[in-house]
Amino acid sequence: MRLLIVTDAWKPQVNGVVRSLEYMAEQAPAFGAEVMFLTPQLFRSVPMPSYPEIRLSMVMPGQMARLIGEREPTHIHIATEGPLGHAARHVCRRKGWGFTTSYHTRFPEYLAARAPIPESWSYGFLRRFHRDAKAVMVSTPSLERELIGRGFRNILRWTRGVDTELFHPRQRQSMGLPRPLFLFVGRVSVEKNIEAFLSLDLPGTKVIVGDGPARAELERQYPEAYFLGTRSGVELAQIYASANVFVFPSLTDTFGIVLLEALASGLPVAAFPVTGPLDVIGSSGCGVLDTDLRKAALAALDIPRDRCRAYAESFTWRESARQFFTNIEAAHAAG
Repeated sequence: MRLLIVTDAWKPQVNGVVRSLEYMAEQAPAFGAEVMFLTPQLFRSVPMPSYPEIRLSMVMPGQMARLIGEREPTHIHIATEGPLGHAARHVCRRKGWGFTTSYHTRFPEYLAARAPIPESWSYGFLRRFHRDAKAVMVSTPSLERELIGRGFRNILRWTRGVDTELFHPRQRQSMGLPRPLFLFVGRVSVEKNIEAFLSLDLPGTKVIVGDGPARAELERQYPEAYFLGTRSGVELAQIYASANVFVFPSLTDTFGIVLLEALASGLPVAAFPVTGPLDVIGSSGCGVLDTDLRKAALAALDIPRDRCRAYAESFTWRESARQFFTNIEAAHAAG
């Protein structure tokens, strides 16, 4: 298999889409696959309004057709619904090439949080984008059921994994902050619903790792919280392992790889009972899901760290890749 992945999400972005695709490429040789990418790095681009780190590529279908043809793929996967994704979809439909897609991000909810755009309009747009794909990959059963209810077809499951060698229980560092430490890791933006966490009356310290357009305002509103900015690698892993509870206030994430990173680090989770946490945490006993996020955060303090680690070890990038490449082969074999 010579798989070409077309994605509008790519480095220097730090998010679940980019990490998932990078891990798929790393695992590809084990499944007899060669992976190539078409990313914004190959095109002239402009920053997306309010999301400057996201680049919108300036691409014409003719250019996309030439670039795909030069790479001679046997399979094409369109990972995102941005300019590159649309150009690749147009070329594939015109030339009769089969392709698969994946659904990573709840753009309708994100847009509705910023502008008076009905979610039904956005979902109609996304439904049209994905309807010609041989398969649409989603990360969780909850999301699969939701999209089927919205008229999406040909849905296959593609779970996510975690690097358990990087993220593991380490000796806690004090970080010079009052305990317990309640941690959030992710993009600091309105759709992450971080204010629902920062506004809680909790003992100890709230720690935010990440950056984004809402950071300056949230720092102003909540001066008692500790904003660390973006962290990665061993430094990030140490922060996870040094915290007491991971708080995940998002109502719109489709999965949440950070949930697995926290669990692998021995960190219990507090979250709302919504898609993502319901699927990742479920009834594992590794977190507390409650509409009262404060209640969940306090209850999670009593969860054993070794239970969280043991559960996270069942989520591997090898299994994620097996699903991914099996889905692509099965979708094309179905005709």
